[in-house]
Amino acid sequence: MKLWSGRFAAATDRRVDDFHSSIAFDSRLYRYDIRGSQAHARALARAGIITGEEAKAIIEGLEGLLMDIEAGKVEFSKEAEDIHMNIEALLTARIGTAGAKLHTARSRNDQVALDTRMYLRHELGVIESLLAGLQTACLELAGRAGMAVMPGYTHLQPAQPILFAHHLLAYVEMLQRDRERLADCFKRVNVCPLGSGALAGVPYPLDRQAVAKELGFAGITRNSLDAVSDRDYILEFMAAAAIMMMHISRLCEDVVLWATAEFGFVELDDAFSTGSSIMPQKKNPDVAELARGKSGRVFGHLLGLLSVMKGLPLAYNKDMQEDKEALFDTVDTCKAVLTIMAPMISTLQVNRERMEKACRRGFLTATDLADYLVRKGLPFRKAHELTGRVVRKCIEQNKTLEELTLPEWQELLPMVDEEVLRAVTLHGATAARKLPGGTAPETVAAAVAEARKTVLIRLVPDHD
Repeated sequence: MKLWSGRFAAATDRRVDDFHSSIAFDSRLYRYDIRGSQAHARALARAGIITGEEAKAIIEGLEGLLMDIEAGKVEFSKEAEDIHMNIEALLTARIGTAGAKLHTARSRNDQVALDTRMYLRHELGVIESLLAGLQTACLELAGRAGMAVMPGYTHLQPAQPILFAHHLLAYVEMLQRDRERLADCFKRVNVCPLGSGALAGVPYPLDRQAVAKELGFAGITRNSLDAVSDRDYILEFMAAAAIMMMHISRLCEDVVLWATAEFGFVELDDAFSTGSSIMPQKKNPDVAELARGKSGRVFGHLLGLLSVMKGLPLAYNKDMQEDKEALFDTVDTCKAVLTIMAPMISTLQVNRERMEKACRRGFLTATDLADYLVRKGLPFRKAHELTGRVVRKCIEQNKTLEELTLPEWQELLPMVDEEVLRAVTLHGATAARKLPGGTAPETVAAAVAEARKTVLIRLVPDHD
């Protein structure tokens, strides 16, 4: 018999039970539902709504139920619809009447908001830690690469020489912003909705602040309607997760390109590559490709839940049950991707020679020639024009800028001296960019050292 069946004269159609039930996916909330129920039982006892003996029976009964669930001894029922009613029904079957009193001053509306907040609060800490692990892998690879120089690209065309470590540091910065977004999201997740009831609050003298403190929340929700109808905290996490997955997808795209025969900048470790069922020579970057592909899955969940929420009147509507599968899969996808990305990145082998060889094509130091001419007193636009002419002449003669002799330089640009020979080298071009954030070796080394310290600072507290 359903816990709400008193008003109904007929049983629910089996097809409705199948369609309506969420226990198949929200069962993973059992630990949070039990911890929240234990705190609620204590609050009921403090308010004199149940006796101390009843509260003790509830709390101990729930603890035993938790142990049995984790031992695999409990089978949840579709008849009981969801994790909340399953827990209540199982508890009542164990301890009798006291279990039937647990739902006093509580609705599934504020209960599910509590459970998902506690669940997400925990998972934010896990994901933030995994992000720090991926940052660490990028920094370790940057350290191994040393002063390896690679082409920097715009429009996927060779643009200017940069250190490979500098390129990796760009992803370290992106991932740091992802961690900061999760930490900011945590602030809005970490408020307790219990005591909001179905939508209007509850007519019992519960100490909401005490419950919030017991469960590790920073505070309580301020409006009962908002508390039960809000899913902003889930949407905000999903938005942060979507941005994070976009960053990871871009990193994976770089890895896929770098590992091609045409680039050859890196080689993937055999342990993080796959082969072909028909072509024996293949070594495919499937891990990077699959991680790249999973970004679309996370984007879809965000758009899906936004679409669910956009037209709902206050307060709770059954549509909101659609939040859980999207939330759970987003969490699972992010964790799976981050878990595999760190070792894949940390085991990449860098081909310094191929990177440097690529830098010697495409006139990557042309901007440095223009800057050198500016230092000689020319306006930048004039320097730009003259540099373009030099590049055209080199193309005609099938030469690089570095291959020009000083007499050839002075024939093209009479105002230059021997300093030009160094200005257009890869080392000269990278060494000149010493401003903070630039690609000069000493600047990059300092940035790596600073990033290593920053990565160690946890931004999201641990919560069980």
